[in-house]
Amino acid sequence: MATRKTSYDAPRTNDPARTMSDIIAVATREFAEKGLSGARIDEIAALTQTSKRMIYYYYGSKEGLYLAVLEDAYARTRSAESGLHLDDAEPVEALKKLVSFSIDYKLAHPDFVRLVMTENIHNAEYLKKSKTAVHMNTPAIDLLKRIYDRGVASGDFRAGIDPFDLHMTISALSLYNVSNRPSIAVIFNRDIMDKKEVDRLRKNSIDMLLRFVKK
Repeated sequence: MATRKTSYDAPRTNDPARTMSDIIAVATREFAEKGLSGARIDEIAALTQTSKRMIYYYYGSKEGLYLAVLEDAYARTRSAESGLHLDDAEPVEALKKLVSFSIDYKLAHPDFVRLVMTENIHNAEYLKKSKTAVHMNTPAIDLLKRIYDRGVASGDFRAGIDPFDLHMTISALSLYNVSNRPSIAVIFNRDIMDKKEVDRLRKNSIDMLLRFVKK
C-alpha cells in the first residue's frame, strides 16, 4: 500500500504545541471520515510522524483524543463567530450576517458537521464528559440574545421569541445541506452544495429568519 503524503510530512521538531496541533488536525479528518470506531490511532500516528505512545501521552486514550477533537472543533467555530463583531452591527444586519456565516462556515468545514453527526450517534456521550463544551457554546446563545434584544428595543423585532429557538433554526438550516448531501443527490438528483443551490439557501434562510422575527 502506498504511503499517504500529507502536509505533516516535514521532520518533527521538539515543539509539543505544534505536535499536538498536528495530531488534532489529522485526527479531526480521521474521526470525521471514519467515525470513532473506524478511526485508527496507528493511522493518525503515521500521518503525523509521531507514535501511539506520544498520542496516548497527550490525550490518554483514543476516546480522549476524540473528545479533544470535538472540543477543538467547537472552539474554532465559536472563535470564528466572535470575529464577526456582531455587537457592532444593527440588529437586522447582524442577524443576516450570522445566518450567512453559519451556512458558509459549515459548507467550508464539513468535518465539523460530520463530527457533530457522529457525536449524536453516540448520544453526546463524550460531550457529557467535556469540561469546556458548555462554557464554549453558551456564548452562541448569549450573542443571539443580544442581537434579538437590540432588535426588540429598536422596534425591528417582535417580542416573545426565545433566542435558543433562533439558534436551533439557524443551525438546522446550515447543517442540512452538508449532512444530507449524499442522500439528496440520490433521491432528487440535485447537488444542494452547488453554488447556485447554496446561494438560494442563504437567501431563503435569511428571508425566513427575518420574516419570523420581524414585526
